[in-house]
Order: sequence, then structure tokens, then C-alpha cells
Amino acid sequence: MRGPVAPPQVPLAASRSEVFADLVQDSVERLERRWPQLADIDFLVLEVPRLDGSREAWNDEAVPLGGTVPAREGRPARVVVYRRPVEIRTKGREERAALVHEVVVEQVAELLGLTPETVDPRYGED
Repeated sequence: MRGPVAPPQVPLAASRSEVFADLVQDSVERLERRWPQLADIDFLVLEVPRLDGSREAWNDEAVPLGGTVPAREGRPARVVVYRRPVEIRTKGREERAALVHEVVVEQVAELLGLTPETVDPRYGED
């Protein structure tokens, strides 16, 4: 008699995008201990940056890894991490987690008007 390996509500494997979102969440939780106001910021993962009218922000040699959207009209500020550009630049989970954290720190620093080293004193040590 055969049965399921795991109950239906338990996923057998997380998708790449779910694993990546978990890396972003881990980074945010790490920073929230020091900066509780980050709870008021939305953190998003998008596959790639959009090509809109602001093309000067990036080119073939410098595709952004993240971005920010300031708070406005009752909407919270947002930090965006672009999954595919980060994945392309990393090999393995540890390297990817380090780059994700670096991107999150840089974007939070931009939103708060601080240096990345102020946001995370360990920034750049890896």
C-alpha cells in the first residue's frame, strides 16, 4: 500500500522564488532588531527591473539589484530586490544570502538617508 510522503498542506520543495523571498525576509528581520521603524516599510521581490522612461538608471553593464519607492499618498515606503539579477551574480545559497542582505542594507540606507555602515555595522565585511 502506498501513501503520500508528506501531508498535502506541507510542500515538498520550495520554489526558487520562495527561497529567495525567504532570504529577503531573513535580512529584514535581522535589520528590524536594530531599526524597528522598518516594520513600516514594504519589502518586495520582483523578478527583474522594469524598462520604463527612467532608463538612465541602468544599462547593460549596470542592471540594478534593488530599488526604493518613497512613501506617498498614504502608501508606505517600499524596498524592492530584483531576484534574477541577484541570482545571476551569485553561486550558491550563502553567496546569494550575503548579496541579498547587502542590497537590502543599501536600499534601507537610501530610504533612511544613512550610510549602509550605519544601518548595519557589519556591512561590507563579507
